[in-house]
Amino acid sequence: MRRITRTTALATLAALPLALTACGGGDTDTASGSSTSSGMSSSSSSPMESSSSSSEDMAMGDEPFGPGCESVPADGAGSFAGMAKDPVATAASNNPDLKTLVGAVKEAGLVDTLNSSEDITVFAPTNDAFSAVDKKTLDSAMADPKGLLTTVLTHHVVKGKLTPEDLAGTHKTLAGDEITVEGSGEDFTVGDAKVVCGNVQTSNATVYIIDGVLMPEMKK
Repeated sequence: MRRITRTTALATLAALPLALTACGGGDTDTASGSSTSSGMSSSSSSPMESSSSSSEDMAMGDEPFGPGCESVPADGAGSFAGMAKDPVATAASNNPDLKTLVGAVKEAGLVDTLNSSEDITVFAPTNDAFSAVDKKTLDSAMADPKGLLTTVLTHHVVKGKLTPEDLAGTHKTLAGDEITVEGSGEDFTVGDAKVVCGNVQTSNATVYIIDGVLMPEMKK
């Protein structure tokens, strides 16, 4: 198994736009409805109330999570609802926090590949994550868009739309190597990077926005 290191060499990534949509998108815009019944004992609940409660709990579990989600617009193409309507690369381009990643994805010519892929999970580094990468390393990656840059970006993508319940574990990336995710609930790490906004939905992918760039182990 290959070890995934985050950063300086990684920096060479420039952004896996992955559509990441910056913290964007879940098609999980749920409306909560309430029904009231009078004259009912507080110690008993009707079948309708139980059903409503179950649906509400399920909807809550499908929502994006993490402190980084606070920067996502409340409405428009960059909102969670807006991103859920677009394929990942397009959705990520509407997220201000994922501009560097999207730029890298365009440079590597991966926009169509990501947008046309069915059911994938993208770990999308924020702009700050790329800024933390050594400039020389980053410039080096950008200078080799079809080689190093493509390898780094595809190292952030795995097949299947992983739910938070399925996230922990080792997953094969589109680059052909593996990444390991640890954690549970709403607290996950991918190598040295932390998920800051997870379970963001786009029309063809689930995005987990991370605070670091994942660097594949390069062959010498």
